[in-house]
Amino acid sequence: MNFKSMLLGAIAGTVVLVSGQAMADTSGKTIALSNNYAGNSWRQAMLESWGKVAYQAVQDGVVAGADAFTTSENQATEQAAQIQNMILQGYDAIVLNAASPTAINGAVKEACDAGIIVVSFDGIVTEPCAWRIAVDFKQMGRDQVKYLEQRYPDGGNLLEIRGLAGVFVDDEISAGIHEQVESTKFDIVGSVHGDWAQDVAQKAVAGILPSLPEVKAIVTQGGDGYGAAQAFEAAGRPTPTIIMGNRRDELQWWKEQKDANGYETTSLSIAPGVSTLGFWVAQQILDGKEVPKDLTVPFLRVDQDTLEEILAETPVGSVANVEYALEDAQKLIQSAK
Repeated sequence: MNFKSMLLGAIAGTVVLVSGQAMADTSGKTIALSNNYAGNSWRQAMLESWGKVAYQAVQDGVVAGADAFTTSENQATEQAAQIQNMILQGYDAIVLNAASPTAINGAVKEACDAGIIVVSFDGIVTEPCAWRIAVDFKQMGRDQVKYLEQRYPDGGNLLEIRGLAGVFVDDEISAGIHEQVESTKFDIVGSVHGDWAQDVAQKAVAGILPSLPEVKAIVTQGGDGYGAAQAFEAAGRPTPTIIMGNRRDELQWWKEQKDANGYETTSLSIAPGVSTLGFWVAQQILDGKEVPKDLTVPFLRVDQDTLEEILAETPVGSVANVEYALEDAQKLIQSAK
């Protein structure tokens, strides 16, 4: 069983698959993707997945259009303006990766009031009229610390690398990490923002390293593990256990260290292809289906025994991924009811 099968199995549980065909005609409907940021490999893979699946859906006549738009800066005001422009353009649904869970709620409400379906994913919104697709990001943070507690029951010093400041995902993962640390012997001795990008993380870690005591492990959010490893190497300091975030460069570095000296860690992140799940959920709502407002998907995890398999399936410069089909969205919807 490959890692895609394992992830989809976690969604499906014991749910019986419903028909794979749309029941109503959405061929005249248009769906837009509103994305707030594209500055790392996860976001690039997310946009690529949307392009592949949405393009095929247009070619198959499932919908009339499925355009993608990304703001030039991670600013809620810019994304709110983008959504307002989508309203004027007459899209039937907007799939949204939000810059803030609350700051664009006004624009989301305007879209809903105009009869537009709004589905948020990854960076979700709190506006009640919208749908939300997310993993349990707090649990992602907790699971990192739980893994480290098994490895190091006597605790030690942790360095935390956070994501983009002010974004829901960053806040939730960090909250989970800190909550779990409270019941352990670990101490967080430093925290920097790596913006989910290895080059930013490398500079941030290099900047704080001279002030840090010995670091047992690094808790992260994705896109930052390889940069942290490079910073420790450049400083001539022992490499701690670094929790990875499924990026190809992280997984490749991990394999090299594993082969050389038995290095052990784990890696976890939301699959970038969750954007395609957002597309199909929006299509199903347009199709007249009853869909719960909140949908949860499992995160994609790489462990010591699955590293080689997942690395082999992950393109250079990208991130371990799963793209979803209509049937996957239907299974998720059924399991949430």
